[in-house]
Order: sequence, then structure tokens, then C-alpha cells
Amino acid sequence: MSELIQKHDSRATIRWKLLTGASALVLTAYVSAASLANAEDSDRPQIWIELGGQFSRLQDAQEIFAPPFVALTPPDFTPPQKFEKPPIYGLDETAALTFQPEGSDWIFSASLRYGRASNSRHSRQQSNPAPYIGYLRIHRSRNGHVRDFTNYYTKYALSPRAVDVTARQNETHTILDFQAGKDWGIGLFGHGSSSTLNFGVRFAQFKSKSRIDLAENPDWQFQTQLTHFSTSYSYGSSHYSLHRTRQAVYQPFHSFAGAFRANRSFKGLGPSVSWKSSLPFAGNQQDGGLTFDWGVNAALLFGRQKTKTQHHTTGRFHSSYAPGTSLPVTYQHPATPDRARSRNVIVPNVGGFAGVSFNYADAKVSFGYKADFFFGAIDGGIDARKNENRGFYGPYASISIGLGD
Repeated sequence: MSELIQKHDSRATIRWKLLTGASALVLTAYVSAASLANAEDSDRPQIWIELGGQFSRLQDAQEIFAPPFVALTPPDFTPPQKFEKPPIYGLDETAALTFQPEGSDWIFSASLRYGRASNSRHSRQQSNPAPYIGYLRIHRSRNGHVRDFTNYYTKYALSPRAVDVTARQNETHTILDFQAGKDWGIGLFGHGSSSTLNFGVRFAQFKSKSRIDLAENPDWQFQTQLTHFSTSYSYGSSHYSLHRTRQAVYQPFHSFAGAFRANRSFKGLGPSVSWKSSLPFAGNQQDGGLTFDWGVNAALLFGRQKTKTQHHTTGRFHSSYAPGTSLPVTYQHPATPDRARSRNVIVPNVGGFAGVSFNYADAKVSFGYKADFFFGAIDGGIDARKNENRGFYGPYASISIGLGD
């Protein structure tokens, strides 16, 4: 009996020792993992400073200044409206500051984006007509003896057909973001990955200026008309006759000028939300690793849209005393409208990015493609309101430095 009791006691002791050992091993592993996580957190910089830039394709539509006289542009000339397009490309500068308090998974950030674009175009198209040769012919007869004379004269062009366009346009945009977020998906896509949801406010301001001057002589041409004069008479014993033919050369044409000025702006503020994710796919953060980054953003901006436009045209008719015309020069001065409009608007904003980052413990270099669109932000009309979208999209690059462990 005593042997059975001793065997039972030794088995219970062994089970207890095994259980104690396993628990100690699990506890040791947990403490080690927690210590490693805390070490990683302690090594993580609390402040990140990011500087970057983007080469942007602009979406900046606006109504084209096209006074009635552009319909008379000669078909072999490029229409002046094609030279009035706003700038297509621009450069953006970005800066961001991110702060994550020690021992917290909340992230606070402030970012600034400033961009500008401009273009200046001057185009002159004109014909180069050769001088026109007119003539005066005289046929004289005295008692049957005939004498003919022809006198030629040269008419030079007063003003060739021409189209002249000068267009200067520029735009600037400023976007400010203040957000607070939390990483809700640590390890969601694997070790080292992150997925941060941010909420905050966004401020956006857009400004643009247009200065356009047009000049056209669209219908210049040489016109000719033959005039005849005949007479005959007798003087003494002689009989005389005279016949004169004259080719008159005229140059009737119109000349037009137009000028357009516009200042447009939008300024708005509203709530914003963004989601950013990062997924490592090569290397490690300590020695250098690559991550795939992507994200989306949205905002609803409440603001004011302003537009001020002014334009006028002048037309002149140069008759060159051509038959059927009344005055040598006729001046036309249409009314010059000045339009100033201001309106409160709500502008939806959506955007996104995708890129690749090369990461170190306290530094990061990123490349990718980014887009942001603001719907109905600008009043692009001239005489009446016309909502136009504003957008920026293109490749970007940035460098980030971490401070404070």
C-alpha cells in the first residue's frame, strides 16, 4: 500500500512541476515580447517632419473669352481661343508635422500644401500680301492719228489680315490639414503594417487671375473698280477724241480689339477624414525596408466663392473710300460690363494616393502618385455664374525625418 501511495505522490509532483514549468515559460515569453514591444515603441521617434513636392496636372476649367468678332477669324489662322487655356501643369510644395505621444497610439498631425502655376502666351498670325499694281489707260485720237498711254501705280497694303493674342494667367492654391488619428489595424496585414484612421478639419484656398488681350484684322483685302471716261470735240479743222480707263484700288477692312480681366477665388473650411495604410514587403525598419503605402481622404468644405470679371471690345471699319461705303472710319463701342459675384457654397473634396516608401528607424523616403479633387469650387463663368471643378493629380516625392526617441 505504501508503494502505491508513493507512486501516486511522485506522479502528482511531476504533473505539478510540468505545469509550473510551462506557466513559467509562457510568462517569460510574454514578458520578453512585452519588453521587445516596449523597446520598439521607445525607439520609435515621437515627432516626424516631412518635406516634399508634387508635379501636378491641373484641372482648372473656365469659360473662354470669345467676343463676337472671333467668328470672323480667317480659316487658315488658328482661332485665338486656343491660346487662352489656363496653365496645365504646376508645382506643389508640401510640409507636414506628425506627433505621437510616448506610450500612446494616438497620432496628431498638421500639414501644408502650397502650389502655383502660370503661363504667358503671345501669338501673332498675319498674312504678307504683295503690293497691288493698278493702272490708268488713255486712248487719244486726233484726225484719226491714235496714241495710247498706260500708267501703272503701286498700292501697298494698309494692314494685312492678322490675329494677335496675348494671354497671361496664373493660379495658386493652399491646403491646410489638422488631424488626429489612431492606428486601428496594427498587424492587420502582417507584422509591421499599420492602418490609421484620422479625423480633423481641412482649409482650402484657391485664387486665379486672367489677363487676355485680342486684336484682329480678319477681312482685309484689295478691291478694284474700273471707271471709264470718254469725250470728243472739234477744234478748228481738227477733231479730237479721248477715252480713259482707270482701275481704282481700295482696301476696306475691319479691325477689332478686345480685353478681358478676371479674378476668381474660393476659401473654405470643413470636416475631413482620411485613412492611411502601410504594408512592408521587403527588408526591415532597422536596417532599411520597403513598404507599400496607400490611402484615401474626403472633406466637406463650407466657404465663399468670388468672381470679378471685366471685358470690352472695340470695332473699327476702314473704308478706304471704297464704293458703297459711307464713312472712312466707323467706331463701335459696345457696353463694357463689369461683373462681381459672391456666393456661399459647399464643396465636396475627395482624394487618394498610392506609393512606395524606403524606411529606416528615424527616416523615410517616399515616391508615388497623388490626386485631390474639389467639386464646384470655382466660379469659372464670365457674364454668368458657372461652377467648375478644381483638381491636382500627379507624381510626388517626400522625405521624412524622425526626432525624439
